[in-house]
Amino acid sequence: MAWCDDIKSRSYNKLIELPSILSHEKLYRKDHIYDLIVPLDYNTKKIIKGKGSAIFLHIAKKNFNPTRGCIALKKRDLIFLLKKIQDRKIKIN
Repeated sequence: MAWCDDIKSRSYNKLIELPSILSHEKLYRKDHIYDLIVPLDYNTKKIIKGKGSAIFLHIAKKNFNPTRGCIALKKRDLIFLLKKIQDRKIKIN
């Protein structure tokens, strides 16, 4: 699975299957930062190409390097947050 960031594609800012010739960000990574991932509802209703894609809530890298536009948390904090959201039945999408 991957997230399309190809502004020339009809699949821009959407989940796509691999292999793909489209420009994309792979969601299976050796660093495991996407083991838990919540796509944020940004630029998804009326997609504007070039406005931004692949903006997620995900696990932070061990050294907390900056993301390229996402929100990253420690794995335990992300799990805690997701449980709180589920407990309160807050709709994410």
